[in-house]
Amino acid sequence: MFRQFLKLEWKQYFRSSYWQKGLALKIIMGFFALYMMASFLVLGIGSFFIIKKLMPDADPLQVVNSYLLFAITADLIFRYMMQKLPIMNIKPLLILPIKKSKQIHYVLTKSVFSPFNFFSLFFYIPFAIVLMNQGYDILGAFGWLICMLLIIQCANFLNFIINKSNTAFWTLATILAASSTLQYFEVFDSKALSQSVFDTVYANPIFAVIPTVLLIVFYMINYKMLSNQLYLDDAVKVKVKTANTADLSWANRFGEMAPFIKNEIRLIWRNKRTKTVFLMSFLFVLYGLIFFTQKTYQDMPGILIFASLFVTGGFVLNYGQFIPAWESAYYKMLMSQNISYRKYLESKWFLMSIMTTALFVLATPYIYFGLDIYLMIVVGAIFNVGFNTLVLLYAGSFNRKQIDLNASGFGNTQGASAKQFIIILPVMGFPVAVFYAFSLPLGFNAGLIAIAAIGVLGLVTKNYFMNIIAKKYIKDKYAAIHAFNQKG
Repeated sequence: MFRQFLKLEWKQYFRSSYWQKGLALKIIMGFFALYMMASFLVLGIGSFFIIKKLMPDADPLQVVNSYLLFAITADLIFRYMMQKLPIMNIKPLLILPIKKSKQIHYVLTKSVFSPFNFFSLFFYIPFAIVLMNQGYDILGAFGWLICMLLIIQCANFLNFIINKSNTAFWTLATILAASSTLQYFEVFDSKALSQSVFDTVYANPIFAVIPTVLLIVFYMINYKMLSNQLYLDDAVKVKVKTANTADLSWANRFGEMAPFIKNEIRLIWRNKRTKTVFLMSFLFVLYGLIFFTQKTYQDMPGILIFASLFVTGGFVLNYGQFIPAWESAYYKMLMSQNISYRKYLESKWFLMSIMTTALFVLATPYIYFGLDIYLMIVVGAIFNVGFNTLVLLYAGSFNRKQIDLNASGFGNTQGASAKQFIIILPVMGFPVAVFYAFSLPLGFNAGLIAIAAIGVLGLVTKNYFMNIIAKKYIKDKYAAIHAFNQKG
């Protein structure tokens, strides 16, 4: 029966129109997957020797063990954002004489072979083999490896249990942020706790039984959840929710732009994918911690500029690149109304600017890392508002991919195309190039002033460029309507 399910999915995949339309994106994603696997493989083989070279007195296994709890928590967060349960097209099968139990076991078994589970294998397996070759206890290293493989699968099934809960996501994010902060300020040694847990597994491989039991429990919970939902009138029906109302009268002060701002806010808050983009924008504020806390990057200002743009640009980049595809479902109706295209676009610019400003305020604590870092964030915010918003609005006139607003926002490539990757190059690469062009001959401050000047110039000439952008949208209006009406 499993073989028959695989045949059906294989045919469905290659016969769908989306296979041909999204071929370029699939090739790009395939190369990215190969890159990730190669990176993990190199890291798995080389970690032991790198740690030995950098910390001659440290035990490489203990060093790796000290970070595993952080890695597992981060993996869960990543899965929550990106991984979806591989539900096949169950609806046509529910009316056929196929046992529900077989369908559920197939879906759950298929998830075991998810790419999210394979990336980690390219690190853990080579690392364990290196340990054995370097004289570590073979039984202990093998038990440690089995434990890690079981934990990967536990994370796989646990993700499906908590994936519908926003509380679970924020709890995991809080745990990771809090433990990292406490470790950084030496309030609580989270690394020592992690090391003791996995050192115990290495010393006593029998403890691998614990993740085995957890794996069975998580599998059964998933089985129970799916069996309770696998009905034509439950899991596969369209769920209609009553929209929450909110007082948006404060937007009336913006005159003709007010209706567009209100609709934009409602669109973001009432739909799963846009709401996800909005909430994830606040996590981008923490992106700088990856770079600003590492001494390795202190002599690499280009990388720090790149990170500074991300700190305040999370919403601009993730929301702006899909304008106007967010309204693709009703774009035809919207364009049939007697509206000002300029005001329609300006409402989007206003929203991106307000969000960038809000994220900039939240990024104020980065001044702790020094005035230079904070100035980078300041010029990054100015550049995002003055330059990136206009570039993304103009790029949106070429957007022809429709988006399902009710689909999950994580790991969803719907609406994405090779154009999105091309757009990111000038948006993120241009300011870095400008910085080096001025900082190398004139100094660090000159590079920052140049980036800020481009942002200020964009703000000063905003009306001029907004008129050009509006004319481009009007010119391509019918092509966009036709593209958004295409199904597949």
